[in-house]
Amino acid sequence: MSRHADAASHSTGRPDRQDGKDAEDARTAVTVFVALGANLVIAVAKLAGGLFAGSPALLSEAAHSVADSLNELFLLASLKRSTRAPDSRHPFGYGKERYFWSLLAAVGIFVMGGCFSFFQGIEALRSHHSETFAGYVAGLVVLAVALVAEGSSLIRALLQVRGQARQAGLSMRKAVRTADDPALRTVLAEDSTACFGVLVAMAGVGLHMITGEVQWEAWASMLIGALLVFVAYQLAKESRGQIIGEAAAPALRRALRTFLEEQPEIDTVTTLLTMRLGTRSTLIAARVDLVGGLDSEEVEEVLVRVKSAVREQWPIADQVFLDVTEATPRDRARARRERRQLDEAVTAGGDGREATPQEDQG
Repeated sequence: MSRHADAASHSTGRPDRQDGKDAEDARTAVTVFVALGANLVIAVAKLAGGLFAGSPALLSEAAHSVADSLNELFLLASLKRSTRAPDSRHPFGYGKERYFWSLLAAVGIFVMGGCFSFFQGIEALRSHHSETFAGYVAGLVVLAVALVAEGSSLIRALLQVRGQARQAGLSMRKAVRTADDPALRTVLAEDSTACFGVLVAMAGVGLHMITGEVQWEAWASMLIGALLVFVAYQLAKESRGQIIGEAAAPALRRALRTFLEEQPEIDTVTTLLTMRLGTRSTLIAARVDLVGGLDSEEVEEVLVRVKSAVREQWPIADQVFLDVTEATPRDRARARRERRQLDEAVTAGGDGREATPQEDQG
């Protein structure tokens, strides 16, 4: 990197407009606390009911709720730790803490929820256990209470997503699909899976009561386990990509490239690299070929101005690095190819929410 580019690339810190992000984090924390309270109460109720009725489906759901409670603690830790200020050991901040703790939550869902549910289902098939009528009733009552509690927690999470969707001008479906806060996304996945799992468990207990065949509960337990394993895999896959270093959305990359290419002093954007450093921070690194005839002072002024303009329009892009380079014919060809790929990615379904400066300002 040139001397002037290095001077221009130094970050002045976090974006100035943090109030919106802080308020959103506070709402997410409330959502997680609601989910934690519901899961703790439900876990105790399911465990007591499962032991009383000897129901494998209820015990599987109890394990599910215990796993969810532990995961909420992970998510609360992520909300607290990810907002720490940068220091000498972590100069880009701690934003990726959210992705790490979300990965641990996914592992918890897999081990404590999915694997235990499979174990309970297999044990039920081997034992041929039958329940008393009181046991069936107790199990169904506990599951009904759990459905109300899990549903209330899910509604709270959906209301937060709806607020975000209105602010961003998106539909609820797209807001859920593109949610970039791993804590909120994990709560949504947990609560929706829990509601479906409770319905499956109720169906298994009911059919066991009607037919006297424990296989219904056993298969319900294993279906819950399969669902939890799938959800855990999806959450872990997303967290893995973000921890490794995920690029910004195609729409944001295209908007940044277009902005840089429109600057009169920039002849070619040979390379544009981005990486999400958290929900509040994105690293932008670009190699640019400037037009001829600029002296060293003019180069420095251009780089400082462009960097400031990028931060002003996209406050989430708080780490901006510009490197002045001489573009070769191969560089120009690669730049045109990358631009076409970005256009195709956005046209094929890349969401445009990150390209809107107001949304990034929180």
